[in-house]
Amino acid sequence: MGLGSILQMEPKDFPAWLEVLLKEKFFNACLDHEDVKKNEKNILCIDCCLSICPHCLPSHNSHRLLQIRRYVYNDVLRVEDGSKLMDCSLIQPYITNSSKVVFINERPHSRQFRGSGNFCYTCDRSLQSPYVFCSLSCKISDVIMRQRGLSGFLHVCNFLHLTDEGATSTTPSSTLEATESDGDVGVDMFWCQALACTASTEVVRKKRSSLSATCRRVTTAVASTNTEAPVNFFNRRKNTPPQRAPLY
Repeated sequence: MGLGSILQMEPKDFPAWLEVLLKEKFFNACLDHEDVKKNEKNILCIDCCLSICPHCLPSHNSHRLLQIRRYVYNDVLRVEDGSKLMDCSLIQPYITNSSKVVFINERPHSRQFRGSGNFCYTCDRSLQSPYVFCSLSCKISDVIMRQRGLSGFLHVCNFLHLTDEGATSTTPSSTLEATESDGDVGVDMFWCQALACTASTEVVRKKRSSLSATCRRVTTAVASTNTEAPVNFFNRRKNTPPQRAPLY
């Protein structure tokens, strides 16, 4: 069951904020603050069913707010935050900035591989034990298919505020918890190593360049001294009468 099938449920069974969470393209620029820096829409207002940016917060201070984050170029939310609204158990988590996060939507499969271990009940992605869902949308699809509704999945949450780090962290440095290999993570690590090597090479080049310049200056000074010395010596010999050894 795909995202389209999920959204075909009756409005009374499927809350509007959850539909926005699954369909919204987060981290696009906020049109109300398009001339301001850090205007990415990375917050979901549960009460308004609207994605907002950090500059919109003064108008939503008393509302329930859910922080959206980025991990490996995909939208994620913290397990601690998401568990206040819904059942996030059995969804494989990842670690970013010392916090567990789960993917909001199913990710494209990079390769078709089916070995031993657990697999997502919805999309067959390889997972670690004991997890059986790769994303929030995959679990919602399974719950709807089994229960024909979201009874028991959604939690009552009257207060939901942003964490201390708030909306300032949009693209945190992340580390992969699962053993499943993600190509994007490998690429990021490769470029980090390449940049480090480039920086080291530049430092060595600068040191060699400054050393070469110093050597050239010393060589020029020595050469000029060596060429002037013989000339002065011969001039003194030319203008001075010869000195003979005394006769005894």
